[in-house]
Amino acid sequence: MISPIATGIYAGLGAATCVGVAAGVYAYASMWPDSRLFGKALIAPAQPGELALTFDDGPNATWTPQLLDLLASNDVRATFFLLGNHAQAEPELVRRTVAAGHVIGNHSWSHPNLARSSPEATRKELQRTQNLLEQITGSAVKFFRPPYGARRPAVFRIAREMGLQVVLWNAMTTDWSDPSPERIAQKLTERIVRLRQMGRAANIVLHDGGHDDPAANRQASVAATERLIRWHKGTHQFVTLDAWVNT
Repeated sequence: MISPIATGIYAGLGAATCVGVAAGVYAYASMWPDSRLFGKALIAPAQPGELALTFDDGPNATWTPQLLDLLASNDVRATFFLLGNHAQAEPELVRRTVAAGHVIGNHSWSHPNLARSSPEATRKELQRTQNLLEQITGSAVKFFRPPYGARRPAVFRIAREMGLQVVLWNAMTTDWSDPSPERIAQKLTERIVRLRQMGRAANIVLHDGGHDDPAANRQASVAATERLIRWHKGTHQFVTLDAWVNT
């Protein structure tokens, strides 16, 4: 016979286990790119051989122009997820990006963790950025990438209400902290190869800016981009995210 004390201990352990499991499920659903528990996001279709270069946290007055020059010289178009507070400081750079044929997306105003933000704060972050980008460019913005990939049901609901497609990714490294362009490009290439073997396109995240530093050094990211284009342009097709909307 189990004593009342033991019963209480087991009950407490069971409750603690349930809380731990629930916390783990929430963390997975809110942060892991492949999770669809809170809503479906655009990642990449079953179109092996297609690569979408996407860049987060810009615009950056030093490195975004160099990146735009690199893309133009290789006739490659990309998708840029812009922070509202950086775009406000660099409106001409936003216009240059769009004029060059690239797609821009909403990356929030100040890069908060939206899995921990109230619906009101989330809407303010997205709406303020949306209003600014559309005012600068004169055209609609259709894509939104949550900072850190963090989301919860309210994030999907608010994005839908604003006509925004939530976008995540399936290929990323720590390019924001890795000083080696070769290593960044090699890690992404390994992922590109695996995705192609799996029959998937690659949605690649790199960074042309820094959410906590508008002048962040992104030399390694730009140099890694050059390597990715040089290594894969002959065997892959580079696309912008709008090519995948109806796939």
